[in-house]
Amino acid sequence: MKRLPIVYFSDVLCVWAFFAELRIAEVRRAFGEQVEFEYRFCPVFGDVSGKIAASWQNKGGYEGFGDHVHHAAQAFPEVTLHPDLWRKVRPASSASPHLFLKAVQLAEKEGKCASGTFECALGLMRKAFFIRGFDIARRDVQRGVGAEAGAEGAQVLGYLEDGRAHAALSADYKEAESLGVKGSPTMILNEGRQKLFGNVGYRIIEANIQELLRDPNPDRASWC
Repeated sequence: MKRLPIVYFSDVLCVWAFFAELRIAEVRRAFGEQVEFEYRFCPVFGDVSGKIAASWQNKGGYEGFGDHVHHAAQAFPEVTLHPDLWRKVRPASSASPHLFLKAVQLAEKEGKCASGTFECALGLMRKAFFIRGFDIARRDVQRGVGAEAGAEGAQVLGYLEDGRAHAALSADYKEAESLGVKGSPTMILNEGRQKLFGNVGYRIIEANIQELLRDPNPDRASWC
């Protein structure tokens, strides 16, 4: 059975992408093997200090942004964010954990680690930051996450050393730009015709998927 592809762009430091994991889990429960997520990264937090200076300089800086993130979390009682998030724990860039995760993704694709290792590592990387309060821009933290997910250092190190992970990450960022991805998270469906960006409710996601599964012909207009 051909599965419906969902190209999913996110930044690992984006709290809305962290919350969206609850909806992705529900999509998986509801649709199972009918859908297939294709994970990509976009550089929303590529330069964290620059982002904070540009958007939060007059609103409390890092602490103001931390307060904003914790306030947003009140709408999601299923998760409890670490109190030091952005207030004390301030990763310099999402590019570093993205690069490590692309190495894990490549290792899985080439059969050097078990199926599902990348998705496990991605979820654990987000939890390491948002729940456990670790600076996931640090390579030692990334290695710990990789080991916990079943991707040992030797399995992913080669992709970091020879530039293949860098090339894969660059391709993600270029694809995000070409598809007009404005932020994190963004779901791309129907060969780019349907784009769900930001804090989109589950029922909207569900309706789009159901319509495409009902009639997957890309030449026919969707009712969604």
